Amino acid sequence: MKMVVAIIQPHKLDDVKEALKENEIFRLTVSDVQGYGQQKGFKEVYRGKEFTVNLIRKVRLEIAVNDAFVDKTVKAILKAAKTDGGKIGDGKIFIMPMEECIRIRTEEKGSDAI
Repeated sequence: MKMVVAIIQPHKLDDVKEALKENEIFRLTVSDVQGYGQQKGFKEVYRGKEFTVNLIRKVRLEIAVNDAFVDKTVKAILKAAKTDGGKIGDGKIFIMPMEECIRIRTEEKGSDAI
């Protein structure tokens, strides 16, 4: 079992959800987050004053998958989240081992709980 965490552009969320659905990946958690990487923010003018915005809005997806679905999940995210030609700020994907998963309703454990 793995936990796939992806940080993507907010406007790519619907495309990524559709790509996951096409690959039979239906369970995910979505969070609005802020951060920065190579972009290091941007400058904006408000009421004549210049401000540096150094936390950029992103979307964080968390997807628990069985080992057989890891590659399908990553490929779906890569295909749907990449902007034309690929640009700084498209995001990152992290894959982490998941020690245990327990479904609260039935108390199933492991791969069956996902």
